[in-house]
Amino acid sequence: MNITDIIENFSYLDDWEDRYKYVIELGKELETMPEALQVDANKVRGCTSQVWLSTRVTERDGEPVLHFLGNSDAHIVRGLVCITLAIFNDKTAREIVALDAESIFNEVQLRDHISAQRSNGLNSMLQRIKADAQNLL
Repeated sequence: MNITDIIENFSYLDDWEDRYKYVIELGKELETMPEALQVDANKVRGCTSQVWLSTRVTERDGEPVLHFLGNSDAHIVRGLVCITLAIFNDKTAREIVALDAESIFNEVQLRDHISAQRSNGLNSMLQRIKADAQNLL
């Protein structure tokens, strides 16, 4: 699933109950993260739920490209992980550092409808992704 499709699908859903259901459905579409990667070193700190994020780096035209795998023990959070990875996956480190994910979250009004704890966890995940990319530059 790519972020353009996700944004478009959100636009068809007027009711936030339907949007929550959609976020949960997105979580079911997450690329499988092997249990061997769900270790303490890959935990995202600052999340109330358990969230794991693994980063694989490849190269394209001499630039580092990042691919993330993520998982959570909470259904709604798995959906938030899916949305976040749809924004950042398979982009170069430069693109990731420059990307404004907040504008996407604002477009779908995501922050307005998740708890403060989930919002903090989302911030932690964004900081981790940006830091991984920045460390490669």
